[in-house]
Amino acid sequence: MKTLYISDLDGTLLNSQGKISNYSIEIINHLIEQGMIFTYATARSLVSATPVTKGLTKNLPLIIYNGTFIVNGQSGKIIHKSVFNHLQVEIDKQIMESNGLKPMVYALINDKERVTIINKDLHVGIKHYLSNRQDDYRINLTLDENSLYQGEVFYFTVIGDYKDLQPVYGALKDYSDYNITFQQEIYRKEYWLEIMPKTASKASAILKLKELLDCDEVVSFGDAVNDLPMFKISDKCYAMANAVEQLKQQATAVIESNDDDGVAHWLNNHFIK
Repeated sequence: MKTLYISDLDGTLLNSQGKISNYSIEIINHLIEQGMIFTYATARSLVSATPVTKGLTKNLPLIIYNGTFIVNGQSGKIIHKSVFNHLQVEIDKQIMESNGLKPMVYALINDKERVTIINKDLHVGIKHYLSNRQDDYRINLTLDENSLYQGEVFYFTVIGDYKDLQPVYGALKDYSDYNITFQQEIYRKEYWLEIMPKTASKASAILKLKELLDCDEVVSFGDAVNDLPMFKISDKCYAMANAVEQLKQQATAVIESNDDDGVAHWLNNHFIK
């Protein structure tokens, strides 16, 4: 039986400080050397995921942006991608504008990732997002609203208060062309509304990766609402002790928390060479 082990990052493989402990790195790297097929699936970009996973062996493709891209774990080259078509972008644009919102727009422009943000009346959550990305080459701050939706758009994010984002979520959630995640930031008060093409999800990307690697089954680890689709297509799925209750109810079992190296402990106790 060839098993693909796949873990979420934030709140799962990463501890509350947003890092992988030395213990987890040591255990997981050792098991990879023994033949374990292990990688991660995250809402983060490669730019954001790389520093927090420093030291972890990445000999397999990685799933980023909640499944929008599958990339080579060493070169970062895109192996598989899902992007919006023109009509999908226009629908999102109209609903955002009717609610007075300007999303952060993630797009491929000349084959390079860009995150375009209208630099006006920024919510405190967006300011916090930018404060952690001061050297991020992707960030494109502009006052030119006409340039907001340029390129191959693959991801919309709005960071703000629940009352402002809920109407947009309500308007978009019934459209069959979108995958939408609406949840509170793990360690902060603001909410994130994340919109992707229907073809983009952790679940669809994992199934694609399972096929590419010719695996027989999937074992996954997660903590948040956006891990639900991943759990549904997994043969076994494990929720962290710190996970949301909704995910725990769908899990094969609940394991130790992210701060207690739950993923590494489980793998160390259950992986058989």
